[in-house]
Amino acid sequence: MTGATGIVGEFLSLKDETDAELLAMQCGDFYEFFGDDAEVVGEELDLKVTSKSSQGQSYPMAGVPYDDLTPYLTGLVERGYRVAVAEQYETESGHAREIERVVTPGTLLETRDADAQYLAAIVAADRSVDLDSSASGAHAEWSSGDTSSRSATDDADVAYGLAFADVTTGQFLVASAADVDEVLTECYRFGPVEVLPGPTVRNDDELLGALRERTDAALSLHDAEAFAPKRAAHTVREQFGAEPVDRLALPEPTVAAAGAVLSYVAETAAGVLASMTRLRTHHGDDHVTLDATTQRNLELTETMQGEREGSLFDTIDHTDSSAGARLLAEWLKRPSRSLDTLERRQKSVAALASAALARDEIREALGETADLARLASRATYGSADARALCSVRDTFAVLPRLAEAIESAPELADSPLSEIVDEPDREAAAALRDSLAAALAAEPPSTITQGEVIQHGYDDELDELIERHEALRAWLDSLADRESNQHGLSHVSVGRNKTDGYYIQVGRSAADGVPDHYEEIKQLKNSKRFTTPELDEKEREILRLEERRHDLEYDLFCELRERVADRAELLQDVGRTLATVDALASLASHAAANGWIRPDLHDGDGIDIEAGRHPVVEQTTEFVPNDARLGRVGSVTDRAAESRADGAAESRADVDSSGADAGEEPRFVVVTGPNMSGKSTYMRQVACIVLLAQVGSFVPAREAEIGLVDGIFTRVGALDELAQGRSTFMVEMNELSNILHAATADSLVILDEVGRGTATYDGISIAWAATEYLHNEVGAKTLFATHYHELTSLGEHLPRVANVHVAADERDGDVTFLRTIREGPTDRSYGIHVADLAGVPDPVVDRARDVLDRLREEKAIEARGGGSAEPVQAVFDLESGTMQTASASGAPPSGGPEAKTGSRDAATTDGGAASAEQADAQPADPPALDPDTEAVLDELASLDVNGTAPIELASRIQELQDRLDGAEQ
Repeated sequence: MTGATGIVGEFLSLKDETDAELLAMQCGDFYEFFGDDAEVVGEELDLKVTSKSSQGQSYPMAGVPYDDLTPYLTGLVERGYRVAVAEQYETESGHAREIERVVTPGTLLETRDADAQYLAAIVAADRSVDLDSSASGAHAEWSSGDTSSRSATDDADVAYGLAFADVTTGQFLVASAADVDEVLTECYRFGPVEVLPGPTVRNDDELLGALRERTDAALSLHDAEAFAPKRAAHTVREQFGAEPVDRLALPEPTVAAAGAVLSYVAETAAGVLASMTRLRTHHGDDHVTLDATTQRNLELTETMQGEREGSLFDTIDHTDSSAGARLLAEWLKRPSRSLDTLERRQKSVAALASAALARDEIREALGETADLARLASRATYGSADARALCSVRDTFAVLPRLAEAIESAPELADSPLSEIVDEPDREAAAALRDSLAAALAAEPPSTITQGEVIQHGYDDELDELIERHEALRAWLDSLADRESNQHGLSHVSVGRNKTDGYYIQVGRSAADGVPDHYEEIKQLKNSKRFTTPELDEKEREILRLEERRHDLEYDLFCELRERVADRAELLQDVGRTLATVDALASLASHAAANGWIRPDLHDGDGIDIEAGRHPVVEQTTEFVPNDARLGRVGSVTDRAAESRADGAAESRADVDSSGADAGEEPRFVVVTGPNMSGKSTYMRQVACIVLLAQVGSFVPAREAEIGLVDGIFTRVGALDELAQGRSTFMVEMNELSNILHAATADSLVILDEVGRGTATYDGISIAWAATEYLHNEVGAKTLFATHYHELTSLGEHLPRVANVHVAADERDGDVTFLRTIREGPTDRSYGIHVADLAGVPDPVVDRARDVLDRLREEKAIEARGGGSAEPVQAVFDLESGTMQTASASGAPPSGGPEAKTGSRDAATTDGGAASAEQADAQPADPPALDPDTEAVLDELASLDVNGTAPIELASRIQELQDRLDGAEQ
């Protein structure tokens, strides 16, 4: 499309100036798209596509009304398009247009999503492109302030720098990461909608691939020069000032990331930079580490299916504002490690939970608030309309109402809530509120150029213009009656349209009798229209007054909006306060409605939960509470044990039955029991209770003492990534490796069925080695669910390992899972019962029971010194339609107890069923092994389990397994 002139040519010229996929150009009251852009927009948004001719050529054209651009713009960005927006402005020669902004996922101000909309940048420390002549010079420029608090190895520990900016709220945070896993954890935590990879990261296939797999963020390229340390340092200082920059002493990659984000925002939505008033750092040491896997497994903000409903956030979210919901989600993703912060939140939640009437009053007031942080961004950008400023006015009016409600309730007045509502500058807020109330009409129109925005009495000149205009309107309103009475005319009316202007309309029957000064301007079927010199003069005066009034109102409104934009930080402060009260009230409402209790938090080591429940599951089903105890703890469960009836003795058995040595507090608890019995739910509930406690929430339990943890790590379930060529077992081993490297003695680790993705011996070996490593080297508080019953014997060798199991009741062949956790290992697996519940055909279930009975008899015979026999095999007989048995050699089975199995794997095919059902007897001697197999087993026995890295160990075991498979063939 070349050679076009006029409006199409101007569109094409502007399109050449941007690398955005689409351009929306203002043309009067519409935003127009031409050419290929019109075709795309028409298809994506179901708009009618017409055509526009230029230089004898026809160009596709589509448009949307000026006031309706936002939803269309949002729809295009959500579909992955970057859209440039060209605005029209007046010049002496007519109209001109310029691109004012480029809207991308991370710079979309008009989002319909209440969640944070972070734009992120990621910069690698080891860059292959030296963008500055001297890296040391850049570092010196950046660190010109006091860096005494910075150790010499700080930068050496930083592999990546990250920056996160939410243009809709003005939030700006920076962070550092030691490796790719930490980068992904932070990205999963903040959930950026757009990521700017630095020059080196652009070539990092591993990191880019992981970002595409694990986030929904769009990856956008930005000028490589914007990442240069010197330029980035200058950009950051220019935005935030020298003092905070020097005080934070950020690593160079973090500076580069921050500078790149600011540069990108300046290019795409420059006006919004004014709302970014604070540079905040996100330190992992301040918050509980929650890697991406843990956030997924615990379903913090969405379920495994990607739905909000059913998540932990959905369960506890009773907020009444979008800002409150956003803050509550932030607390969930970034639990605190500060005891002072948590106790402050706890006291506030406790006060609100006990003051129901005051809490309801507060929540009602919060429901009337707007999102001040987002309004601040719109004001600084210049897109806030009169209704937006009215929302600021009305929301500011809520702050004193909250303060009054808190002060009037004794339970709240003595809580930290009084301090929270006093944190923003309430005098400045009241002054801004009063000025907005004095200036703005009570209910102004959405369009700020059509008048009726500014209230009477605010500006003398405007008041005079309005009075003169109203006088002229009154003159017009009485004109028809005057003309009718003065000239004896009938059917007289006065009207106005764009074509004729103001006119006097007279019925055709009386039209011939109009005075001579009437000038006919149009004939209609039943009437004629006239004008007069006086009416023409009044029209010109009215139009002059309206234009001057609208211009003056617009100028006054823009001054008002600039005043609000100048107080963007105040809006953010008040908004943060309201959001904090909203989040605390939400936690209090849920605690009061569900019988949650205030946990006792401390800096000690242990976790002691009495009658804990899963916060989500208890909402949908009758829940059986259970205790949990890890590490050195107080006396919660001991007191509970003393107060219970006789049945409690089963759940708190002697230490000998659990496996832990006397005097040792168990830190590693092996959880056994059949599938569907509740093992995973139990472990998740412990993790959720600890996490909620470090949010500052009450928790679902009868009593709880929680020693603060520095991280929660989970390996739960099998999340296959076959599409990326990664098997279930490889994913499992990667997750296990991450945990073993990242967890500390202050962490909580949840492991579910480690090692089950490979052969039995391999799986047991890996699970055994991981247990020893966590127990001996890491020392993390750990819950480990397994079907490998061999692991229950670890308590005999490791002093801080204990066993618990999920209880079941078997009567007359029927099994009921009691969902109750009791000490000691399980004595039954109930795998066949689970198969029955799952709907496995009756012939298979019946035959499985028969085989299991035979295996039990064989074990008993072996224990009495009986001989061996060939292994039993089960086959399906096509003629009879039933399960039959045969020996390994093909001979029919003896059918009696003398039939034996010499294969351990055959006995554990049903998820470890045989080992779960085994009697106290010793297993039979294994059959003779060929030399190759013996060599493999010798190498396995010689492996240095404790001294070998977990992932290397897994790889070595896989190699031995492959050799073993070859030997068997």
